[in-house]
Amino acid sequence: MMNLTTFTTACTLAVTLMASSATYADATPYKLGSTIPESLTLTDQNGKVRTMSEFRGKPVVLEWTNPGCPFVKKHYSGGNMQSLQASTSAKGVAWITVNSSAPGKQGYLDPKTASAEVAKTGFKGTFTALDSDGRLGKAFGAETTPHMYVLDATGKLVYMGAIDSIPSFAAEDIAKAENYVTKAVNEVLTGKPVSNPQTKAYGCSVKY
Repeated sequence: MMNLTTFTTACTLAVTLMASSATYADATPYKLGSTIPESLTLTDQNGKVRTMSEFRGKPVVLEWTNPGCPFVKKHYSGGNMQSLQASTSAKGVAWITVNSSAPGKQGYLDPKTASAEVAKTGFKGTFTALDSDGRLGKAFGAETTPHMYVLDATGKLVYMGAIDSIPSFAAEDIAKAENYVTKAVNEVLTGKPVSNPQTKAYGCSVKY
């Protein structure tokens, strides 16, 4: 039988799952169909400033993360996210993980220790972007961890939403779910339009 603590946690997570996609609507310049400017800058886990111009000519996956979130742990603890990062990168796709947790909030990455903390996760993508001021997250309208985005080779935002079709934090659901990101990436790589360009993201709220 579910105890009160478990019930309360479940209710809190359920509310998170229902987070409105309109939360940052007024402050979100990057919407589905937008072309992300080449001049957009990101700071990686080593403190290096990167620009989106580096990735023109190849698709890009953006993954919002928070290592303390149970939905993120679902995909990292068994190696699912790392496997996706590796297999996607092997296809010539850039994978950028973004941490928008603010100082003092769950999941915050201190720039001084970020590189070591990212290495502990077994990260297999291109780099992790440090976004503690929330500039990047709010520009994309990122609301949950994970919240996933796919850009085509021209920088056009062609997918946004959930990582897969089962909104739970149970690892056993991964194998049963349709992975929306993998499908979108494969469609982009084969020159097809993304068949399901927007889904409802699920997870913990981004800790801005």
